[in-house]
Amino acid sequence: MTAPDQGASEFDAGRRLFAGPCDFVAGAASPASLPAATAPEIAFAGRSNVGKSSLINALTGRKSLARVSRTPGRTQQINFFSLGGRLALADLPGYGFARAPKKRIAQWSDLIYRYLKGRSVLRRVLILVDSRHGLKDSDRALFDFLDEAAVSYQVVLTKIDALRGDDALARARAVASELAGHVAAYPDVSTTSAETGIGIPELRAALAAFAA
Repeated sequence: MTAPDQGASEFDAGRRLFAGPCDFVAGAASPASLPAATAPEIAFAGRSNVGKSSLINALTGRKSLARVSRTPGRTQQINFFSLGGRLALADLPGYGFARAPKKRIAQWSDLIYRYLKGRSVLRRVLILVDSRHGLKDSDRALFDFLDEAAVSYQVVLTKIDALRGDDALARARAVASELAGHVAAYPDVSTTSAETGIGIPELRAALAAFAA
């Protein structure tokens, strides 16, 4: 049985972790330039313009820790941030944006996949999905890759405030149903809004459990 104050304690741990020191560590544009692995890591992946940087800013309570751009494909490297040396956040380049040069897309894909498959401290990949549009084939391709690589991942629906209550619940249930067939997928779908703060405390608490 869960203690009455257990949930509050977990929320408080998440709040304190993300309210503490949070510093940019490095930007890696190639596998050779990845920083040393010194703390458990959480990776943020998703299609271009899905809201990765906005979510990182919302989690940390900062407005410009991760650069937010209205131009898809602006993040061209993996950006690493350290939460007081206890947990690292990795903001991955967006995928699925067809207007980027094919050579650049190939470089991003190689960097992302080599990082995801070979990073020993990686504890979970958060795959961000725009709640207005749902899963795309590029998301499903990443699911399959992570299943094969045995890397734990969780879907985080972003911009959930754009949907009405029933639509938001239906979207989350549909995604969860599809994830049930994937061996490395965490079963719970997180619903968030960087704009209104929906789901942010819950996600902080979940990620704080991975901190050293």
